[in-house]
Amino acid sequence: MTTITNGLGRQIPEGMLPYQGADFFIKKQKRVLIDEVIVGGGHKPVYHQISEIFDTFEIKDGMTLSFHHHLRNGDAVLNLVLSEIKKRKLKNMILAPSAIFPVHEPMVSLIKQGNVTQIYSNYVNGPVAKAIEEGYLKELLVMDTHGGRPRAIESGELRIDIAFIAVPSVDHCGHGNGTEGPSACGTLGYAIPDLLYAKKKIVVTDNYVDRVKTIDIDGRYVDAILHIPSIGDPNGIQSGTTKPTRDPIQLKIAKNTAALIEACGLIKKGFSFQTGAGGTSLAVAQDIKHVMKENKIVGRFASGGITNFLVTMHEEGLFEKLYDVQCFDLEAIKSYQRNKNHLMMSASSYGNPFDQPKVNELDVVVLGATEIDLNFNVNVTTDSFGHLMGGSGGHSDTAFGAKLTIITTNLLKSRLSMVKNKVRTITTPGETVDVLVTERGIAINPKRQDLIHLLKDSSLPIVTIDELLHKAHQITGIPKDMNVQGKIVGVVRYRDGSIIDSIYEVKGE
Repeated sequence: MTTITNGLGRQIPEGMLPYQGADFFIKKQKRVLIDEVIVGGGHKPVYHQISEIFDTFEIKDGMTLSFHHHLRNGDAVLNLVLSEIKKRKLKNMILAPSAIFPVHEPMVSLIKQGNVTQIYSNYVNGPVAKAIEEGYLKELLVMDTHGGRPRAIESGELRIDIAFIAVPSVDHCGHGNGTEGPSACGTLGYAIPDLLYAKKKIVVTDNYVDRVKTIDIDGRYVDAILHIPSIGDPNGIQSGTTKPTRDPIQLKIAKNTAALIEACGLIKKGFSFQTGAGGTSLAVAQDIKHVMKENKIVGRFASGGITNFLVTMHEEGLFEKLYDVQCFDLEAIKSYQRNKNHLMMSASSYGNPFDQPKVNELDVVVLGATEIDLNFNVNVTTDSFGHLMGGSGGHSDTAFGAKLTIITTNLLKSRLSMVKNKVRTITTPGETVDVLVTERGIAINPKRQDLIHLLKDSSLPIVTIDELLHKAHQITGIPKDMNVQGKIVGVVRYRDGSIIDSIYEVKGE
């Protein structure tokens, strides 16, 4: 495959749009208009077998099928469709799931046999990731951000033939929501672009009722209902910790992060905030909570994937609203049911750079990193050895939009430095990252001279990122450079559609 170099000095396949900087947007790409004729009210056709959907909608070789990931590692809908693709021996299928988890292992055999030949996704983890990194996917894996995916769909760049939308409760008009029924998963924000722009939309449910209480999925856009015994297990939504860490190193990082935010003067009336569901991130939120309570500060909103911890802050009056694109745990689902100011937002209104996304209203975002380099480029797509283990999700979107973007990580993990001369894979460009907080010091991006000046007389342990790398090397020694060679198996797209980096084949052990 012929390759070229992008603006970050990274190798990308020829013909792909190179990255041109975080402020560059593709002005020529406009949203395609939704069809003028919208399906009206009345009963939608109801099917009970996936085979009926394939027959009725003439699903054939080479089609693009999309899915959402609100049930995360409990999802059963994608696997149901995969089983029918395998049964019919369809070839060259293109899949566009917003995320892929270990539960989707049945996809591996379809990739190896050529049934599935290309994938668009925002996050890939588990056996499917391993199959892709080993070079079995015929075409490129395209990794978008949570905001970049709706941009691609709405601009017409990613054209979806059939959208399979898992909806926990659906009525006879095709209206649905994520809060009723045995498989309730909360908000359904990632499904909205598919609902509006796919050629055909199938809502898949295990709770078919006469009338839903609330409408998150508008039946006017729905073509058919597939009623099956189960769309998945909501217990699979929660992955990893959703409680603040108790690890002393991570608590130190969290304490310094909260102190940094306070020193920057951002914890004030109208404060807006987003953090992840990891232990360190939630410990940061816990420390911020104490500051807000002590000073009687009420923030305007918290956003992103909502956890029980943010729900508690909202219910204690610390944030006026929660803007939720997906629920990260079962308590967040219950909150979305009962709290009138716990609001769903679509993936587009969350992060689409061509929209007016909520990420642009953030004061602070706290993010993690697999590794970060001397130019503040962050990797959350692969590990240091190139193994595919995740993806941007909202990482790049929030890093661009927030006034203050903070990366938190241990400097050392398993005797490896998380600060590198150069990251293996760029997920988020360093120009959008402001600060790195580790247990051995806080490094500020030299591009943020305003922050450096503001904090120069503070008691915070401010160092340079080069000093952090030196400290790490004093403990671990200087690692050998790993040459990146071989076949490109995927690309990392920035939120505007340009290519930040490539993902390379990693041979199985």
